[in-house]
Amino acid sequence: MAAAALMTAGGLLASPAEAAPARTIVVAPTGAKNADDQGPGSAGRPLATLEEAQRRARAAAAEGRHDVTVELLGGTYRLSEPLRFGAADSGRNGHVVTWKARPGAKPVLSGARPVTGWTPDEDGVYKAQAGAGADSRQLYVDGALAQRARVDVPRDAITLTATGFTLDDPGLAHLAGLPDQQRIELQAKLSFTNRFAPVQSISGTTVTMQQPAWDNNTYGYDTIQSPLRTPTFSLLNSRAFLDEPGEWYLDRSAGTLFYKPLAGQDLSRARVELPRLERLLEIGGTYDEPARNLRFEGLTFTGTTWLQPGTSEGYANQQTGVFIAGVQEHRPADAFTSCDFGCKGFEGSRNNWSQTPAAVQVSAAENITFTGDTFVNLGSVGLGIGNDANAHATGVGLGAHGVTVKDSTFTASAGGGIVVGGVRPDAHHPSDPRMVNKDIRISGNRIYSTAREYLDQDGIFASYVTRLTIEHNEVADLPYTGIGIGFGWGANDPGGSPEYINRGLYDFQPIYDTPTTSTEVRVVGNHVRDVVHTMFDAGCIYTLSAMPRSHIEQNYCEKSGQLGVYFDEGSRYMSASKNVFVGTAAQWAHANNQNGNHTGDITLTGNYTTNPAITGLVDGERGNTVRDNTTVTADDLPAEAKRVIDQAGPHGKTP
Repeated sequence: MAAAALMTAGGLLASPAEAAPARTIVVAPTGAKNADDQGPGSAGRPLATLEEAQRRARAAAAEGRHDVTVELLGGTYRLSEPLRFGAADSGRNGHVVTWKARPGAKPVLSGARPVTGWTPDEDGVYKAQAGAGADSRQLYVDGALAQRARVDVPRDAITLTATGFTLDDPGLAHLAGLPDQQRIELQAKLSFTNRFAPVQSISGTTVTMQQPAWDNNTYGYDTIQSPLRTPTFSLLNSRAFLDEPGEWYLDRSAGTLFYKPLAGQDLSRARVELPRLERLLEIGGTYDEPARNLRFEGLTFTGTTWLQPGTSEGYANQQTGVFIAGVQEHRPADAFTSCDFGCKGFEGSRNNWSQTPAAVQVSAAENITFTGDTFVNLGSVGLGIGNDANAHATGVGLGAHGVTVKDSTFTASAGGGIVVGGVRPDAHHPSDPRMVNKDIRISGNRIYSTAREYLDQDGIFASYVTRLTIEHNEVADLPYTGIGIGFGWGANDPGGSPEYINRGLYDFQPIYDTPTTSTEVRVVGNHVRDVVHTMFDAGCIYTLSAMPRSHIEQNYCEKSGQLGVYFDEGSRYMSASKNVFVGTAAQWAHANNQNGNHTGDITLTGNYTTNPAITGLVDGERGNTVRDNTTVTADDLPAEAKRVIDQAGPHGKTP
């Protein structure tokens, strides 16, 4: 028996007598002393490129006889293209391939380039060469996301039209004389959507917008012309708008970057980073040959942008980083007026919505771990796990199994922290069982001060996942929801939703008679604070649709700008117990049970709150159990509430 081969899920595993020692490969940043791709890849003579390190790691992993570790020495690794890890990079026979910081080192994987050589321009603005053709929607100065040149536009200064808008304020007449008009964008901050649409041309007082961005941003719910609360409009991205400290503009054709420093900021010393790449790490194979047994430890991922919102597609945001793209075949000709608050044609768009791509992407992959990593200064979502295929550069979405994200930091990026799952039909009713996202664990992470540009995005968002655990994370300082789980507004649950029967959705999709893949979701022991700063219709924890055997327990919600826990349309079969809510501006618990949706079957027991308001949840109605919840004061909390607070978040770690 001692010499017999053992079986694992991944194939044959050598017996202990046959196991080879772990292999370690050391790599240094470009230009490091003694680095040589022809050398041994040791600490004293490291490899000079990540490409050679990956080639050697693949060869060592293919032997299937040992763990393989690639150690990165400290410094910045400036990528010219994303790193892609597929089946060839996988650990075999139960072994793991690890890419990690060498002990004591702080390696940084960056998709940006530094900008130096600043000279005065005019009006306190400085300029520098960034390279002709370079483009980015983000600029980071000393680690902070700088504001693109902007001018606010009062709602009563313009009249919105089906093709754009007219300028009613004479003070805006100068816009017609601006150069590079197609680089100018309108940003609309609404209720739960945050939209971007680029200009096509400005002639006299008529502003014509690019298509299909304008059509898509004026279609559906919380639209530019019919928002659910008072909108905030801004025009972005012209040199003429650059008048406030901390703003910037990039003249792409000339390759000139303009920036107006903050008070006391010395550009000869400041660290100015202009992103060039949209992705850093692409992990995924196929359903037949997934990427497997990979670990990333102690690495910093930084310096990306995301260019699509500046194209003719814009960012026709629907909710939580999901958007409409492309010409909509069911959009009627009069949609600007007939579909400004939903219509049957809009329902026909739902199954083709897209997701914001992440800087680090994982799909068609098994046993992938991120631990002790930092995701900072990124142009979109930090980490995307099993999103739809349109959000993955590999072209293969979903299929993420056994992914762990722990003890990592997500901050100071344009988008949200972590997104798990897809939103299209294969995400909730997969045509191939291997597509199911399952056994995902997000634990002990710090996610704070992010979603700085795409304000609609969550700290952590998960759509359709089987066996998901979100535990002991710190989620703080966000414009919208802290932790969001579920998608679909109940429309894809068994029997459908009466609300969406009335809207006409089922003329475009079936009424399913089987459950979605959302089940056994645990949101436990998290500290969510200072959220819902800017947007609306949100809370510390937000849910959508049925999630059987799911639990929200022992979380500490502190200072929400609106709700504590929000059970939105179709939320069912879940419990919330022993949570503590302190300083929620609105209800500590709210359920949207309007318009005939099936929201209900919710158990709400043993919670503590400083705001007694609760709506949509009555004991004994709609299958709900609402009992033994206690109103408290912040300065006189019961012992059990104090215990929950003490245990919430990453143990021993706070931002």
